[in-house]
Amino acid sequence: MPDHFPGERADWAPPTAWRPLTLDAPGWTVWAIDETGSTNTDLLTEAAAGAPHRTVLVAGHQTAGRGRLDRRWEAPPGSNLLVTLLLRAVPEPPSDLTRRVGLAARVAACDLTGADVRLKWPNDLLLGDAKLAGILAQRSPDGPVVVGLGLNVGWAPDGAVRLDDVAPGAATPHTLLAGVLRAYDALPDDIHDLYRAALDTIGREVRVEMPSGDVEGRAVDVERDGRLVVLDACAITHRVDAGDVFLR
Repeated sequence: MPDHFPGERADWAPPTAWRPLTLDAPGWTVWAIDETGSTNTDLLTEAAAGAPHRTVLVAGHQTAGRGRLDRRWEAPPGSNLLVTLLLRAVPEPPSDLTRRVGLAARVAACDLTGADVRLKWPNDLLLGDAKLAGILAQRSPDGPVVVGLGLNVGWAPDGAVRLDDVAPGAATPHTLLAGVLRAYDALPDDIHDLYRAALDTIGREVRVEMPSGDVEGRAVDVERDGRLVVLDACAITHRVDAGDVFLR
């Protein structure tokens, strides 16, 4: 891995509201902010200004956090892990970064709480069938990717679940973040088999909602490029790039 990536600037300095946060996660530069609109938006701005690879921003509260399809993601201050990673080393396909963050978050949550956390295609973490976390990746026009993670630790909206439901007090947002960063670095170069094994969606009956129309059937596999393979009732195979999955 190069010492410097295109777009990084030696004179980059974080915004004055950011403060350094020391975690047991070597190789990452972590900053904290009490409140912001969106950590993804903030890091996209700082990526354009020259922020280095593996810069991390964690917020106590977000007022304009977003999930997929511009859904709001907001939790009471200090209750959940709200964090974004800036990554300048972008693999092919870039969506591999989303899967890596999901796997790392799963490992950290399982290690800290003993909970049986699973992944839901394309970008959620589940406890049972309830949502524990969501991930949103965005790419800057000049190449870097930011990957945002919102994981319920001490609070969850209706219909979702939090880690405190299964292991009260076992994790805090910052201990969880340290575990995520360490787990990310421990992943192998090829994560396909790990991702497939952790994916609760495979083998389930699903409905996938897409702008082009819904697909219903059994999720039978996930391909290396991240596409979900769904076999419908007429034995037609659909390879889905993106969509909202509802487990049945």
